[in-house]
Amino acid sequence: MADLSKALSAATSAINTEIAALSNFAENLMANLKPALEIILASQGHVVITGLGKSGLVGAKIAATLASTGTPSFFMHSGDALHGDSGALTPGDVLIAISNSGETAEVCAIAKMAKAWGNPTIAITKASNSTLAKNCDAVINISFEKEADSLNLAPTTSTTLTIAAGDALASALMAHRGFTSEDFGKRHPGGALGKATNK
Repeated sequence: MADLSKALSAATSAINTEIAALSNFAENLMANLKPALEIILASQGHVVITGLGKSGLVGAKIAATLASTGTPSFFMHSGDALHGDSGALTPGDVLIAISNSGETAEVCAIAKMAKAWGNPTIAITKASNSTLAKNCDAVINISFEKEADSLNLAPTTSTTLTIAAGDALASALMAHRGFTSEDFGKRHPGGALGKATNK
């Protein structure tokens, strides 16, 4: 059999790197999340998530989680948004723009556009002084020391923190609004979760 000690060591290191980043994120969660929560709770429309690449894939997951837990939400691809899909953004909607670097051109452009239209904007980024952060009304800072892969290149720690930020937002909104298992069941009639919540 192949010697997997090096591979397993890298796997352990990746998990420990992400655990440390999540622990650090949790320490500052209240101050980090509060402005974004206030914006969402004051809105009358949808929460629209935008991003590209891995950030976009994570953004789609966040939108789905919000939608299933009482916060109407959908994902809008940043590239498509600049070619007409931005028409889905209506007055009263909140835009959450995701870019690890805060410099992704398409994400920055749609955030700037949304803000000019009067839509509240929230950035999820590791760089509080980035172009994206400066163009948004609130910033959820996901700063971290390193990505979890051995090359410190692949979106790993950054995507884990972004998912955690989305889960934290959804959980906070559920608690504030008194969202119940019955409410969840109404939105999720199918599958094992549907059976568990629709007895």
